[in-house]
Amino acid sequence: MTPSRQVLAPRFAFDLAAVRVLWRRDLVRFFRQPSRLVGALGQPVIFWLVIGSGMGATFRMAGPPVGYLQYFYPGVVLMVVLFAAIFTTLSVIEDRHAGFLQAVLAGPASRGALAAGKVLGSASVALTQAALFLVLAPVAGVSPAGANWLLLLASLSLAAVALAAIGFTVAWVVDNVQGYHAIQMTLFVPAWIVSGAMFPAGPERPVLEGIMRANPIAYAVSAARRALFGPHAPGALPGSAGRDLAVLAVFAAASLAVAATVARRRGGGR
Repeated sequence: MTPSRQVLAPRFAFDLAAVRVLWRRDLVRFFRQPSRLVGALGQPVIFWLVIGSGMGATFRMAGPPVGYLQYFYPGVVLMVVLFAAIFTTLSVIEDRHAGFLQAVLAGPASRGALAAGKVLGSASVALTQAALFLVLAPVAGVSPAGANWLLLLASLSLAAVALAAIGFTVAWVVDNVQGYHAIQMTLFVPAWIVSGAMFPAGPERPVLEGIMRANPIAYAVSAARRALFGPHAPGALPGSAGRDLAVLAVFAAASLAVAATVARRRGGGR
C-alpha cells in the first residue's frame, strides 16, 4: 500500500464511523420521543382533512374529475418530508449549544462527514414520518398494488436529502432557533405552496406556471403524483418521471455540495 493510501484509509474509516454515528443518533432520538411519533402522523392528517374538506367544494381542474383530498394527498406527503427536514436539522443548533458539535469537530472525522451524517440522519427521519403518513394512502384513493413504490421512494429520498442539506446549511450559519425558523419558513413554505401541492398551474397562468417549473420541490410533488396515481396523474408536470428524478438528483447533489462547503469554511462549533 502506498503512503497516500495508508493515510487515506484511516481517514475514510473515521469519516464513515462519524456518518454512521450521527445518522443513528438522529433516528434514535426520533424513536425515543413518543410525542414526535404522534405529531408525525397527527399533524399532517388534520391538515390534509381540514384543508382538503374545506377546498373540496371549490376545486376544479381539466380532465377526469378528481376529488381535492386525492389531489392534495401527494402534496401533504411532501409537506411531511419538508417539515421533518426543518425540525430535525434544528438539532445542529441545539448540539452546538450543548457542546456536542464541538466534540465532533475536535475528532478525527472531516467536516464533510459531519455534514453528510446530519443530512442522512435528518433525511431518514423525514422518510420515516412520510412512511407513517402513507399508511393512509388507500383513504386517498391510492391502490397499493398499482402504486409505483420504487419511484415514490426515489423521489422522496432525493427530496429529503436536498431539504435536509439546505436545513443543515441554514442551521450551521444561524446561531439561534428563532432566526433559523424565520429563514426556513420564508424559504420552504412559499416554495411548497407554489409546487403544485395545493393547486395546479395551467397555461392560463403563465407566470405561476413558470415559477412552478423553476421550483425543484414541484418535481418532487410531480413524481409523487405519478408514483401514487399513475404516469399521467392529474396535476403532474409535463414530461416524465425520469425527468422529475433527474431534476431532483441535481437538486440533492447541489444542496449536499453547498452543505459540505459551508461546513468546511465556517466554524460551526463557535
